[in-house]
Amino acid sequence: MDSMSLRYQINIRIFFLSLSVLLLGGSIAIWQARTAVNTEVNSSIQLAVKLISFGFSHSSPTPDWLPQLNALEEIRHLTVRIQQPSGQIITTHHGTHAAGHEHNPPQWFINLVQGEPLNTQHTLTLDDGKQLMLLIQANPLDEITEVWQENIAFFTSFCSLTLLSFFAVNLVFNKTLNSITTIVNALKVIESGQYQQKLPPFAIKEYDDIANAINQLADKLSSVKQENRALTQHTLAIQEDERQRLAQELHDELGQSLTAIKVMAVTTARPKADIKQSTDAIISTCNHLMTVVRSMMHQLHPLILTELGLKATLEDLINHWAIRQPALKISLECTNQADNLDAKIAIQLFRIVQECLTNTVRHAEATHASIRLAIDQRILKLTVADNGQGCVNSEKTGFGLLGMKERINSLGGELTLQSSPQQGMTILASIPLS
Repeated sequence: MDSMSLRYQINIRIFFLSLSVLLLGGSIAIWQARTAVNTEVNSSIQLAVKLISFGFSHSSPTPDWLPQLNALEEIRHLTVRIQQPSGQIITTHHGTHAAGHEHNPPQWFINLVQGEPLNTQHTLTLDDGKQLMLLIQANPLDEITEVWQENIAFFTSFCSLTLLSFFAVNLVFNKTLNSITTIVNALKVIESGQYQQKLPPFAIKEYDDIANAINQLADKLSSVKQENRALTQHTLAIQEDERQRLAQELHDELGQSLTAIKVMAVTTARPKADIKQSTDAIISTCNHLMTVVRSMMHQLHPLILTELGLKATLEDLINHWAIRQPALKISLECTNQADNLDAKIAIQLFRIVQECLTNTVRHAEATHASIRLAIDQRILKLTVADNGQGCVNSEKTGFGLLGMKERINSLGGELTLQSSPQQGMTILASIPLS
């Protein structure tokens, strides 16, 4: 389903809201008009009855009195007839209905407002005992016409205000949508990797806040991109250094040892050769080769991690540093559940602890370091702390800390650093275990 534009959605909502208000207002207006017409007609009928009753209470109707009754504005909606005992009917005629006939409201409006026709008969008794029959028939066309004209004026004003609202809303939305377009275009540029793109300030505070947030995001992405590029270059450099070192060791150690073994084997094959001396030399060279190979394998990947688990590997790492740095006391608190961790998580944790201890020895000048590995509610928590001199802004300058952060992020975890000058350093890592 295609998404609708914001302008279209707002306009269509204003239209339906205006249409609903128009229908509701029209219904209320017709109901009020119907009530007003009925009230006006009933009032005119009651007034006409009282006036005629008062006028005929002392004398019979005269030709001069009837035009005066006809001229009263209050009974312009009525056709009044007086039936005498002889059967003669005297009628008051209104000339207002014929005039302006072209301005009469439409018939459907008349039918909605007029309701049932009102006819009234009233008996008048004169002082001489003579009785007259008063016949009144309502004709509220003038009142309906006035109501129609009032409603036309009201709905014309309402439609004008609605159109003005459409114009005002679209005028505001033009500026708003232009701002949105600018933001979207800037996001597309940022999406392409051009993080130097900056949004201009906006007059509207909300859009200005969005622009500032996007600019800060672009700066952060640019900084992360630079860090990742530097980390990648550093990682490639380390890989090349390791390959060069391994090639050098293979050449110096394995190559020379194999050459020596070959020479001693050839010497042994000669007559009168000292076989025992050659054999002892071969054995000694092989032992040296095994030591070199074991050291190289440990540098590439600790076999003890696969064979005995993470806890034993960390203990072996601590023993290694205890021999090399006897002044540094290292304590370990590790849960037994660490041996059941996934191999991918275990090797990353080992490398992080290895990097932490390396940094402690090289830079911290600490006398004590502690390692704590615990699992709480399916959350693995690693804490490595020392009492050294601490560091400032190490995340931005040290590839070791940046590399540790990337290792934790690759596992879906989070790494934080707490450090103050001369107050040591604490590295906290938390990894969710699925």
